[in-house]
Amino acid sequence: MFLITLLVGLAGAAVALALAGRRVLFLWNLFKSGQPDPDRVLQVKRDPKADVEGQVVEVMGQKKLLKWTVAGLAHAAVMWAFILLATVYLEAAVALLFGLDKHIPGLQTWGPIGFVQDTIAILCFLGLIVFSVIRIKNSPKKLDRKSRFKGSHTGGAWLILFMIFNVIWTMFFFRGVEWASGNLDYGKGAYFSYLVGQLFKGMSHDTLEVLESIGLLLHIGVALAFLVIVVNSKHLHIFIAPLNVMFKRRPDGLGAAQPMMSNGKPLDFEEADPDEDTFGRGKIEDFTWKGLLDMATCTECGRCQSQCPAWNTGKPLSPKMVILELRDHAFHKAPYILASEEEREKFTDEQKLAMEVDKELVGENGVIHPDVLWSCTNCGACVEQCPVDIEHIDHILDMRRFQVMIESSFPSEAGVMLKNLENKGNPWGMSEMKRLEWIAELDFEVEVVDEKMPEDMEYLFWVGCAGALEDRAKKTTKAVAELLHIAGVKFGVLGPMEACTGDPARRLGMEFVFQMLGQQNVETLNDAGVKKIVATCPHCFNTLANEYPQIGGQYEVVHHTQLLAHLVDEGKLTPVTPIEENITYHDPCFLGRHNKVYKQPRDIMAKVPGVKTQEMHRHKDRGFCCGAGGARMWMEERIGKRINTERVDEALETNPDTVSTACPFCLVMLGDAINEKKNSGEAKETLEVVDVSQLLIRSIKGDGSTGTEPEKEPVAAE
Repeated sequence: MFLITLLVGLAGAAVALALAGRRVLFLWNLFKSGQPDPDRVLQVKRDPKADVEGQVVEVMGQKKLLKWTVAGLAHAAVMWAFILLATVYLEAAVALLFGLDKHIPGLQTWGPIGFVQDTIAILCFLGLIVFSVIRIKNSPKKLDRKSRFKGSHTGGAWLILFMIFNVIWTMFFFRGVEWASGNLDYGKGAYFSYLVGQLFKGMSHDTLEVLESIGLLLHIGVALAFLVIVVNSKHLHIFIAPLNVMFKRRPDGLGAAQPMMSNGKPLDFEEADPDEDTFGRGKIEDFTWKGLLDMATCTECGRCQSQCPAWNTGKPLSPKMVILELRDHAFHKAPYILASEEEREKFTDEQKLAMEVDKELVGENGVIHPDVLWSCTNCGACVEQCPVDIEHIDHILDMRRFQVMIESSFPSEAGVMLKNLENKGNPWGMSEMKRLEWIAELDFEVEVVDEKMPEDMEYLFWVGCAGALEDRAKKTTKAVAELLHIAGVKFGVLGPMEACTGDPARRLGMEFVFQMLGQQNVETLNDAGVKKIVATCPHCFNTLANEYPQIGGQYEVVHHTQLLAHLVDEGKLTPVTPIEENITYHDPCFLGRHNKVYKQPRDIMAKVPGVKTQEMHRHKDRGFCCGAGGARMWMEERIGKRINTERVDEALETNPDTVSTACPFCLVMLGDAINEKKNSGEAKETLEVVDVSQLLIRSIKGDGSTGTEPEKEPVAAE
């Protein structure tokens, strides 16, 4: 019996490992065919401590999944069962190779180990029940966009759940018979195996030997079949998710947009050749190996989709489906990509059609529809929620770069914005001298830095295009300037020397204009000897702090809410006049998710007497976008419900007197939506949207002023 069991087991293992190995080799070659991405692997640019922390916190600790408590706990149980039950398979391997009565001393004879094995197996089974209930409850109907599983391959998921169930029951069957035959040495520590063993108590030795061999082969066979299924399915993430987490961009794929790379090196626009260099992603072969790894790692869980503001307002963009469609296209085209030139010439037209050789990456009939590509606001909700750290924004941005810079294909209204940036240094095309007009409305002087910053000047106040030129945002600028003046903080501004940071151009995909503006600003800042910057616009803040280091600009940058909260804590700013209002705060995406600044704006409001704050149901890391990011501020929103309208609907559920935020783009977008609600009678006439700094200055001055004089006609944001 032992010989038969051994031969059957070894034969099955040989077949399964050969099939799995073939698939793994295919995947390895496919990933290797991607563009190089040296920064991911060069240890000089990596942080080993962060790598280890990522594995401990995200992989072992399941940090992101546990944000979704019930599903997270179920997944943690199944994941840890996968790890801990490897000891049971070690037990099975010893029994197969050396005999049913053989054990590893200490490991297979210590009661607590048996207890842990049985307990995690039971928890895993309970996790399967939870997963089944969740999938039935959220079953994606044909037209149901609310299900996060919409578009996922749900049949494969059910097969995996069934295979995990088979692992559990065959384990207890095998170990129950083991106990009955006296070959399970954990005693009653393996309590559930002991209980199952009672079912076989009293059977003859020969019968138990046969049943034990059958149980052993079933348990091993299920694992081998599971292995083959996993490497050919979305559940490949079981093995490669830890790699994807390890090689993610630090700190978390948010913040800075990546510079354009070609063949593993930063693209030099002066010497670049469109025929030889890679300008973004125009075909699947242009993606880096990390991009292909992202695609293969996707679990199809749909958490990115459930949080995406575009998807939630009826637009065609689903971050999940972008990754899946790219992945499926990569797998279809893989035989052609991996073939030699000689082999490619032998492919028939029918074979090339099946491999999608000539299918365009972005187009009306392409892998990704243009409406999908241009719906993205770069808000980062997808990256924030992804449990395996897929970097959706980077891939969308790289596809935009090819469309803009090579195909000259992008929404027409964005072209006006680009022309204004090139000619006037701001998206609205206004004169650079208008950047100083807001200063004339103050009752104190603001120093304009012409050449060098004076030694006693602590901060350069980066006003930004909106802060200097857009009427609503100018109120924030004046409030911040007055607060810094009251606190005794010495600051200056660049005035006409300041140009747009280039964020709208970069997020649109026009990297060349970003580089032009960025290098101009960095030269100005470096010549002036700037070390510390305070910015009111989160987009400027993010670009100055996270992206200008890519082009030689190294500065200490703070957002105005961070600086103001610090000044309040130090007692240099003291809010005294009560503001008896119900206020709900909107988290700007580029301040919150992209830079993790959630606390300081709320701290400021908490220090203002009388303020009652109430959070919208989507806030902080799950906050909902206003719709302006990703250069969407300058593009028409023609599909589905307007994102800013959706966000204001959420705000109105809190019955606010005021909506506060900390971003000029959000001021414009939310203000426009609130005005529409006022006109339709859905919002009270007194409702307004203000920056946190305006609330603070109002309480400090005690004269009811928020800098919110009667609304002027705003600069056209469209």
